Amino acid sequence: MSQQQLGRGPSRSRRPQPSPPAPDGEPAAGSPPARFVGWLGGLGAAAAGYAVFQALFGILPDSLDGSAARYLISGVSGLGTFVAVWLAAALLRARAAAGNQAAGGRETRGTGASGPLPLVFASAHDALVGQVSVVDDPVRGRLTGWPHSLGESNPRPTSVGTAYGLHMMLDLGVPDGRLGTGALVDTLWRLRLPEGGWSARSQGSQARPEVTALVLGALARAGVPADRLGEEVERCAAGFTRDGDRAGWESTHVVTTVLRGLLRAAPGSPLLSLLREALADGAISDGRRDHLRCWGYRLQPPYGRPSPLHTAQAVVALDRAARVLGEDGDARGERARTAREDGIRWLLACPDAPHDTCPDLENLHEEVRRPRGDDPSRHEVLSVRHFTASWLVRALLTPGAVAVARAEGLEDEWRVRLDGALAAVWAGQRDGIWVWGRGSDGTELHRPMWMTYQGLSALRAHAVWMYQPRG
Repeated sequence: MSQQQLGRGPSRSRRPQPSPPAPDGEPAAGSPPARFVGWLGGLGAAAAGYAVFQALFGILPDSLDGSAARYLISGVSGLGTFVAVWLAAALLRARAAAGNQAAGGRETRGTGASGPLPLVFASAHDALVGQVSVVDDPVRGRLTGWPHSLGESNPRPTSVGTAYGLHMMLDLGVPDGRLGTGALVDTLWRLRLPEGGWSARSQGSQARPEVTALVLGALARAGVPADRLGEEVERCAAGFTRDGDRAGWESTHVVTTVLRGLLRAAPGSPLLSLLREALADGAISDGRRDHLRCWGYRLQPPYGRPSPLHTAQAVVALDRAARVLGEDGDARGERARTAREDGIRWLLACPDAPHDTCPDLENLHEEVRRPRGDDPSRHEVLSVRHFTASWLVRALLTPGAVAVARAEGLEDEWRVRLDGALAAVWAGQRDGIWVWGRGSDGTELHRPMWMTYQGLSALRAHAVWMYQPRG
């Protein structure tokens, strides 16, 4: 099965950033007054002194006692002018430096003004609340949630859209009572299939492990007790076997999604070790990047080409598994650790530039094909689109990635690639909502819930990482 590349990810704006405002009463950096002060502190003082010397020497009367007196008076006056101008410029520079330091302190303490990121979060929250759909279903009861994408003509809540919406509401917080997480949790339970589990709307009436794990992870994060989730966790684990779902076990996307979901919902599940082992064993060597291991879209031959997107997904999943399952003192854990660290090195070895528009950030579209449960001769097709830049941000911000970069002197490479991926994520949003644009296949603009969740989570993770309080 091949991957279809839909084109470059969103690129960073090339417009220059505006200079920060200067403290009250001080010239802004780069402004004409500031440049004049800088000139005075350098050649300007000498020029002023020399000009005074020349002017006095030319106008002093000849009645003074010889040329020596004229030179002496003009020289002393010029030197005095030089010293006065230099001292004035030094005073202005000292005042500007003190003002900038005070401004930095005021910014650290907070002035009450919202920066760009809080505005994006507030806009996203307002958009989600404004477009939530409430439907009275005759069988399932009242459903409160979202469809797969915002702005759909039939905005009926779905399992996938509502699960990602619940994740976002938990990330953004609930600043008012317009929408509570309880209604979303109830809706996800109401959307369970008759035989248990959840599926995407394109998958029919058979539960699928990647969607079930997504929903279970959201419910667990919202505080649903483990004993209430237990039956669905066991059903998901029992149904996700190599023989029963070979296509799922061979898919990097499916395995990493199930692994992340169950790490939240059932950290003690025996399935987690098996999933981690399958993921580590599915890594491939890339001769174009020093034979470092990475991942393609499949975990079994044919693996497909090395994929930054799937490598980032594997790194995130293995990093989270390391915190729950551990990696020391066990051969399987050691294999997972070495594969994960190689994947990080592979991401940092991207040879292209600039890193906000390089091929590693290309969004991808793949299909997961499975035999239908009611008719094995026919196949169910799950179309999956991937916001690659957001996954790279999340992978590079894992504790494991930061540790590898620091230990191996790759902090410059880490910072450059993180900044590039973050710029691509930021450029993809409009008022807090991300848009999957028209692709080469002519698809229309969409605002998928999963894309906005991934964009917001990437920005939030970066903001948390960058925050450095001052004492």
